[in-house]
Amino acid sequence: MKNVSKVLTLAVLLTSSLFANVSDDNVIKFEKKRIAQNPNVEVENISINLKKELPIQGWYGYILDVEAKIEDKIINAKDIVFSDGRYISLDLIDSKNGKSLKDLVTPNLSTKYYDKSKLIAGNHNAKEKIVIFSDPLCPFCMDYVPDVINHVNKNKDTIALYYYHFPLLRIHPAAGPLSKLMELAKQKDIKDIELKVYQADWDEYFDSKESDIKKIINGFNKEFKTTFTEDDISSIELIDSMENDMKMGEEVMVQGTPTIFVNGEKDIMRNKYEKLGTSK
Repeated sequence: MKNVSKVLTLAVLLTSSLFANVSDDNVIKFEKKRIAQNPNVEVENISINLKKELPIQGWYGYILDVEAKIEDKIINAKDIVFSDGRYISLDLIDSKNGKSLKDLVTPNLSTKYYDKSKLIAGNHNAKEKIVIFSDPLCPFCMDYVPDVINHVNKNKDTIALYYYHFPLLRIHPAAGPLSKLMELAKQKDIKDIELKVYQADWDEYFDSKESDIKKIINGFNKEFKTTFTEDDISSIELIDSMENDMKMGEEVMVQGTPTIFVNGEKDIMRNKYEKLGTSK
């Protein structure tokens, strides 16, 4: 009976493994067929970046890496789909709170996100790590980011806080130049520039939809007594730095701001940071 039991167990395992492989293949085939419906897009490759079990029996969330060609240009993007092996869905909504389960399917951060040059508060060697992607003109960010910074400053020996620029240019065009000025000021060793930028009243100088770069720069210079110019924020190094921040966010599916990760995991409720540290 023991031998039979072992054989049955092995058979179940093999069947489960085979089912998983078939399920994964179906997800990739589905995505290829769906994207191919657009005649302007040529699919080059699709692979599974992450497969994560959901709090729904039998269902998984998939992050897919999509490589496609659009007008002879190669585009790399990520997509999320859900499957239970037979059925595939582009989204799943929790009927109790109306929220998408896509928030549960997020890659964890690798150690490359704990870049010392991105540290804005706390101790780089601290065990507790916070990474935040933010837009300085996002209304919610303006209230939220200072709270996080102040909390870390109160627990500066036990928490490290890293900041990545993620301006939402379609909504707040002025956030692009402002983020560059913010980064430039940090490079010039202006102390606590992130906190100061978020606490400033930019409405005195320009609207979040302002597209006149000179007006944004003049407002920043008046606020911080600096003398930055258009040439200063147009350097290749600064542009590369901004693009890298955006790329880092896109790699972990950042789509809105503020997005915060606590010890490598995305915090959907954005309140886990309050439990870190030792000061009361």
